[in-house]
Amino acid sequence: MSTDLGTATVPGTNSTATGPGVPAAETGARTPEAAGVITGARGRIDDLDGRIIGLVQERMAVSAVIQRERIESGGRRVNLSREMEILDHYRGQLGKPGTALAMTLLELSRGQI
Repeated sequence: MSTDLGTATVPGTNSTATGPGVPAAETGARTPEAAGVITGARGRIDDLDGRIIGLVQERMAVSAVIQRERIESGGRRVNLSREMEILDHYRGQLGKPGTALAMTLLELSRGQI
């Protein structure tokens, strides 16, 4: 997936990511051009983080429904075989750090056991 961040509009300015007005010192870049690209990319990351947080909150709400139904039907709060499937899926897609991410998502969704 390739995205051209070199022409992105920098939030809060009338400049593009390669244009003037982007302070290099705030980005750690050595050139105004690099500072512009970094600023544009950071804006994109901020947008992605907002979407990720929203999705995690949505996941937590769906998990709460599942837990409530399972408990009300006489089942256990946690289904360990399902959690293992989730851990395997994240590990398969993201490697070892995926397991840690999945564990965090599971903890947010069901609390600590």
